[in-house]
Amino acid sequence: MRALIIGGGGFAGGYLIRELSNNGYEVFATCLEDENIEGECVVRTLDITRKDDISAVLEDILPDLIFHLAAQSSVAVSWKKPVMTAEINVIGAINVLEAVREYNRKNRLIVIGSGEEYGYIRENACPLKETEPLHPGNIYAATKACQEMTAEIYARAHKMDIVMVRAFNHSGPGQSSAFVISDFCRQIAEIEKGKRPPVISVGNLSAMRDFTDVRDIAKGYRLLAEKGVKGQIYNIGRGKAVSIQYILDTALSLSNADISVQSDPKRLRASDIPIIEPDISKITADTGWNAEISVEQTIGDTLNYWRKRS
Repeated sequence: MRALIIGGGGFAGGYLIRELSNNGYEVFATCLEDENIEGECVVRTLDITRKDDISAVLEDILPDLIFHLAAQSSVAVSWKKPVMTAEINVIGAINVLEAVREYNRKNRLIVIGSGEEYGYIRENACPLKETEPLHPGNIYAATKACQEMTAEIYARAHKMDIVMVRAFNHSGPGQSSAFVISDFCRQIAEIEKGKRPPVISVGNLSAMRDFTDVRDIAKGYRLLAEKGVKGQIYNIGRGKAVSIQYILDTALSLSNADISVQSDPKRLRASDIPIIEPDISKITADTGWNAEISVEQTIGDTLNYWRKRS
């Protein structure tokens, strides 16, 4: 079976390539001109803001499964570059949906959204079920909610086989240091090598988030492609939030360096939700998926990744 990953040059894309290849798929992946893809796959260059280029890739590859991962995925960047974020996450997603609709062959499209879509959460609403109303609290979340609503419209109006996913925070080796676990680990690795003063800069440590290893997430995407129900929305995450303080403490405990902690106002978001935690009973019931890799292992593996590169 042929699988196409749109946005394979991103963090999760590389792990999904490996997951699909290891499970017998013929894998194709797209990336931007300045990106590189490693793994067992055929690579095509693609910018999803150009719809005709998407159509050409589909007609060339003839995929059975399509994973739409391409996105501007940083909340922090979305505050700084809202127009760019909307062009990629909304217009780009519509281009993908239109191209797949016109492609008009029997295939399944997996559209990857975010747990950030839930946004301003009602008191005692966690763990969040897929039926919980969305109240996005940042620009990135708003664009992902728009992507999902548009995908739902296409699924109903055009009878397309689309499965929508709300992916909660995932991390692991190779992630950009724009994300919290990788950021902490990079700073610690550089301190250990004497490349920076023994002070780690942090933002809001009280926020609680659900962190899952990217290797588990990639497996979940595959299982949703194989077993997910057409037209449905699925949370994917560990199902248990931990504080950013816990992430920091765990990372520091893995280092012998004497490191102090300093709050950096530049790392504080314009809006931050106190807790985001998913109910994952739906994906577990339909696919059998559960997170298997511990948060502690994810942090340790990420720290070792940065130690080799610092």
